[in-house]
Amino acid sequence: MAQTVTVLAFGDSLVHGYGLNPKDGFVPQLQNWLAAREIDAEIVNAGVSGETTAGGLARIDWTLDSDPDALILSLGGNDVLRGLLPRDTRHNLEEILSRTKEAAVPVLLIGQGAPANYGEDYKQEFEAIFPSLADEYQTLLFPSFFAPLEEAGSLTEILQTYFQDDGIHPNAAGVARIVDAMGPHIVQLVERAAARPVPDQTYVRFWGVENVLSDNVPHSNWKRVIVLGRNDHSIESRMASGGLIW
Repeated sequence: MAQTVTVLAFGDSLVHGYGLNPKDGFVPQLQNWLAAREIDAEIVNAGVSGETTAGGLARIDWTLDSDPDALILSLGGNDVLRGLLPRDTRHNLEEILSRTKEAAVPVLLIGQGAPANYGEDYKQEFEAIFPSLADEYQTLLFPSFFAPLEEAGSLTEILQTYFQDDGIHPNAAGVARIVDAMGPHIVQLVERAAARPVPDQTYVRFWGVENVLSDNVPHSNWKRVIVLGRNDHSIESRMASGGLIW
């Protein structure tokens, strides 16, 4: 029987569900959307309100230690609100994606928009980050978190119908519309995660702590383990000197 695919929703307040009842947030609504379609996936809320791409980079390594099957990456909105340079946003996202690639975790990258009042050059440079990185790292791409709301009427109608009073965060109806549009992309992500090959694993015990060594597991996940070559003829002596019990 296939195992449930664990998907981390890694992002900021849009993912976390700022200002909403717990059942109305992005993660619960997405979970319900998938369940209604009998998609065997668990969405884990790894959103932090106020998070920038730099903050995401600071916590991606220990987040990946939880061994997720896939990741939704939705960061960058707070970089725009703070007027951070697009090149810094790109660097941080690229570092995050390099970690997920090393860990063989498939990603759905969520694009972010920039307001016109920062100037057209800023807007174009910032918004180009996401399709460029999706192509470079071969991730799935959803064009923009708010894309499903942008064609729902005039700006006044959209703000009144789909946003909270702050005009920044979607309300429950807005989240529902976003989830309906993004859902098929999540299904693709789940399918991509389920199709990943199972790594060839070698189990070792190091001073009583079980770990997994594999050519397909990134070095960052090798904890308190002496790496032993599969064809190393001195393996027994190295195991003895290193305190390993095979």
